[in-house]
Amino acid sequence: MAQTDPDPQNTANGTTANGTEPAAAAATPSADPPEESGEALLVREGDIAADYLERLLDILDYDGDIDLDVESDRAAVAVVGGNLKGLIGTGGATLDSLQELTRLAVAQQTGVRTRLMLDVGGYRAQRRTELTGLGQRTAEAVRDSGTKEKLAPMNPFERKVVHDAVATVDGVFSESEGEEPSRCVVVLPQK
Repeated sequence: MAQTDPDPQNTANGTTANGTEPAAAAATPSADPPEESGEALLVREGDIAADYLERLLDILDYDGDIDLDVESDRAAVAVVGGNLKGLIGTGGATLDSLQELTRLAVAQQTGVRTRLMLDVGGYRAQRRTELTGLGQRTAEAVRDSGTKEKLAPMNPFERKVVHDAVATVDGVFSESEGEEPSRCVVVLPQK
């Protein structure tokens, strides 16, 4: 009685139709990412992001240069030059989406989730400065008045900047409350 092979790709000699062993055929390059870690991985993430963004800028017909760096254990990619406001959008919404697409492109090639930070036209750097000031002023006001203060909803990047700024002021602390996209920072006096 002839035995049927449950895998139609297998041939009589135990190889697949393309001549590889079945186990080798199942493994794909993305299934076994290279073992990289630390700064080497972050540099690679930046390079992949830069390639992706260069192609995207060409498609969208935007002029911009791409700067790469490693900051605080994450790849930092900045698009600078020209009129880039269309890549930022209202309140940075387009920039947030572009960052997520770039992170997905990097993760697809590395097989690893990335914390890459994207800035366009200095928007995030300027926003960081504004939010640091807001966090410190709010913390000082809460410390002086003894009453909590709730800030407007912010994205995770913005909330982290505010939390870091509040942490520099004695006598207060901060926490996030609510659900995305309405999650916000609340600054409270210490008891």
